[in-house]
Amino acid sequence: MAPPDTQFEQKKTLLFLVLCSIFLVNALLAELIGVKIFSVEALLGLPGAQIPLLSDFRLDFNLTAGAVIWPVVFITTDIINEYFGKDGVKKISFITVLLILYAFLVISITTGLPPAPFWLQVNSQTPEGQPFDMNYAFNSVYRQGSGIIIGSVSAFILAQLLDASVFHWLRQNTGHRKIWLRATGSTIVSQLVDTVVVLFVAFYIFGNWSMKQVIAVSIINYIYKFTVAVLLTPLLYLAHGIIDRYLGIDKARLLMNKALKGESLAVSRKQ
Repeated sequence: MAPPDTQFEQKKTLLFLVLCSIFLVNALLAELIGVKIFSVEALLGLPGAQIPLLSDFRLDFNLTAGAVIWPVVFITTDIINEYFGKDGVKKISFITVLLILYAFLVISITTGLPPAPFWLQVNSQTPEGQPFDMNYAFNSVYRQGSGIIIGSVSAFILAQLLDASVFHWLRQNTGHRKIWLRATGSTIVSQLVDTVVVLFVAFYIFGNWSMKQVIAVSIINYIYKFTVAVLLTPLLYLAHGIIDRYLGIDKARLLMNKALKGESLAVSRKQ
């Protein structure tokens, strides 16, 4: 009975930790900054598109700020799924949800702390000399309503579980071929759910948006996520090449085969 490959196990553990760290940080940041909606047209110095949609509603290219870095999350999701299976995705997804809730709890506590008078005084004016309430601004930026928290967390976990399942199903049917198909296919489905659920729950059920606004912003956010997912597909192949060289081709293929069978996170046994 040969002993387990200690060096390979160490490399595998380090790889999982690095991927999970990238996933967790970007998911948490996306949740925190997602409350801001920005104009793509204004960013590019263009007038609003004002595309006719839903009779009298006009569609502009507005995105949630969280959507900017969200592609990093679903790319990392696909890489984790590729080497550690859907169980690996589920584990880090549930851990991330708990940490997001913890972050919101800490933020809720800190925004409730009474501000120091000197802090308010030092920040009582804008650079242009306009009156400014620093405590109000701080709370407005960091404190998100319960609706946004419920919507974002619900959408996140639903999308991640769906992404993991669709990716795994496609991989069972494609083997080690067609990385682009399972990555893009799982993203198309999961990000549609994520985009619609978070906006509907946060801004329609708990907020004051109309259904037309929810649909309009959902369409733009989804188009962005889908487009970026396609454009970033080469990065998946690049990541595969880097990881394969890091682990060794044979070891990487072994890890991917175990991931396909749901064994990649199992406790190492003697061969």
